Amino acid sequence: MTYAIVTPKVVQKQLDALPDEIYQRIFKKLEKLTEDPRPDGVTKLKGLEDEYRIRIGDYRVRYKINDSELLILLVQCKHRKDSYRK
Repeated sequence: MTYAIVTPKVVQKQLDALPDEIYQRIFKKLEKLTEDPRPDGVTKLKGLEDEYRIRIGDYRVRYKINDSELLILLVQCKHRKDSYRK
C-alpha cells in the first residue's frame, strides 16, 4: 500500500525556504514515508491524535497519518530550534 502525501501551502512555503541540500534530504525521507509511514526513528507525539514527528538532521517534520484513506498530511517542517515553539 502506498500512501499519498498532502502538502498544504503553509508547509510548502516552509519547504521552499530551505537550502537545496536540506530540501533534497527531506524529500528523500518523505518519499520513504509513502511506503512505511511509521518507520524506525519516528516519534508519536503525545496528546495529539495520529500525529508523528521525524527527525532529518536539524529539521523536524510533523505529519498526520490517515490510514483509512492512505494519506499523510504534512503539518510542519521547521528547524529544531523553531519546531517546538507555539
